[in-house]
Amino acid sequence: MDGAKENKFFKGAFSVVGIMSTLVIYGVLQEKIMRVPYGPNHEFFKQSLFLVFCNRITTSAVSAIFLLTSKKALDPVAPVYKYGVVSISNILTTTCQYEALKYVSFPVQTLAKCAKMIPVMIWGTLIMQKKYKGPDYILALLVTLGCSLFILFPGASELSPYRKERESTVWGVSLMIGYLGFDGFTSTFQDKLFKGYDMGIYNQIFYTTLCSCMLSLTGLILQGNLLMAIDFVSHHKDCFFDIALLSTVATASQFFISYTIRTFGALTFATIMTTRQLVSILLSCVWFAHPLTVEQGIGAVIVFGSLYAKGFLRRKPEKQLPSSHKSDEEATVPLKTIA
Repeated sequence: MDGAKENKFFKGAFSVVGIMSTLVIYGVLQEKIMRVPYGPNHEFFKQSLFLVFCNRITTSAVSAIFLLTSKKALDPVAPVYKYGVVSISNILTTTCQYEALKYVSFPVQTLAKCAKMIPVMIWGTLIMQKKYKGPDYILALLVTLGCSLFILFPGASELSPYRKERESTVWGVSLMIGYLGFDGFTSTFQDKLFKGYDMGIYNQIFYTTLCSCMLSLTGLILQGNLLMAIDFVSHHKDCFFDIALLSTVATASQFFISYTIRTFGALTFATIMTTRQLVSILLSCVWFAHPLTVEQGIGAVIVFGSLYAKGFLRRKPEKQLPSSHKSDEEATVPLKTIA
C-alpha cells in the first residue's frame, strides 16, 4: 500500500514539475519574443505566424515518432477536413494570442484566458447540445468579472511596444476576444472528434499539427513574411534560440498534459493549470516589471479564488465515483493543443 502511495506521489510530482516548468518557460518566452527588442537597433519580431509554424512542425514530428514507436497506424481516423477545421481554428487562436501580446501584457493575457469557460459553454451548447447547471454560470460570471477588472485597470506605466497607449487598447482586447472564441471552438470540436471516432491522442495531435504546418506555411508565403522571418532570426541568433526553445517546451508540455489527464483526471489537471497561470503572472510581473494596480489584485483574487473553489467543491463527489465512470469522464477531456 505504501509502495502504491509512493509511486502515485512520484507520478504526481512528475506531472506537476513537467507542466509547471514547460508552460512557465513557454509563457516567459512568448512575452520576450513578442515584446522585447533584439539587437543594437532594438528591432521587434513581428511575424507571429512563423512562431505557429515552428511550434506545429516540432509537435508534428514528435507525435509521428510516438505513433511509429507505438506501432499504431498513421492513417487518419476521421475525414482529413475535420482535422483541418481544428487546425484552422487553432491557428487563429494562436495568432490572436501572439498578436495580442503586442498590445496587452502577458499577465493581462494570461488572466483573460481564464474567461474562456463562457465561449466553451456557448460552443458546447451549440455543437454538443450540452446543458450546464446554475453554479457553472455563476462561476463563469465571477471569473469574467475578475478578468474584466484586471484588463480595465492596467498599471499607468504599462506601454505597448507597438503603440504608445494604455495597454487596454480596443485592438488588444479585440484580439483576446478572438482568442477566447476560437479557442473555445477548438476544444469543443476536438471533444466532438474524440466522441465521434475511435481516435487516439497522438493521432489527433499528428494530423492537426500537420494541417497547421501546411496552413501556416502557406499563410507565411502568401503574406511575404517567410523570408522576412528567416532573415530576422538569421541576424538575431538569440531570437532563433528563443524560438527553438519555445517550440521545444510547447511540444514537451503537450505530452505532459496528456500524461496528467490520463493518469490523474481532469480535476487534477485543472488545478495544476490554475496554479501555473498564477505562477506565470507573478513571474512575468517580476521579470518584465509589470506593475499591478489594486483593482488588478482584486480581479486576480476573484478569478483564482473562484477556480480553486470550483476544484475543492467538486473534489469530494469525484472520489465517490466508480472507476468506470471516472474513465468515461477522462475520456471526454478534449486535447489541448498548446498555442
